[in-house]
Amino acid sequence: MALNVFNTVTYDVTNTNTVVYTAPTGYTGIVLMAQAANVAATSTEDISFSHFDTGTSTETELIKNFVIPEADAASLLTGKLIIKSGNSVKAVASANSTFKITLSVLESLDA
Repeated sequence: MALNVFNTVTYDVTNTNTVVYTAPTGYTGIVLMAQAANVAATSTEDISFSHFDTGTSTETELIKNFVIPEADAASLLTGKLIIKSGNSVKAVASANSTFKITLSVLESLDA
């Protein structure tokens, strides 16, 4: 097993709140960067991004209904985000086919 693994995760966001990334069993995920690009040709849309703790079934919004103009992008985090093994991040957009998310994640083997 590798101690540290770097991953890029990409996801086409829909208007259904869906898991974008889950930290693998035995690893802690460290989200180094999370960017959302509004790929819609002519509309300003909004996006929400949250952390989901499977142990408590608690969803915590990191950004909610954040408006991004068409053909623009924004960072969804202001710092790093730790995701414990089995926990996730989710995303939902105001419309389908409007946002693409890119995450840079360092997965570190739990000690």
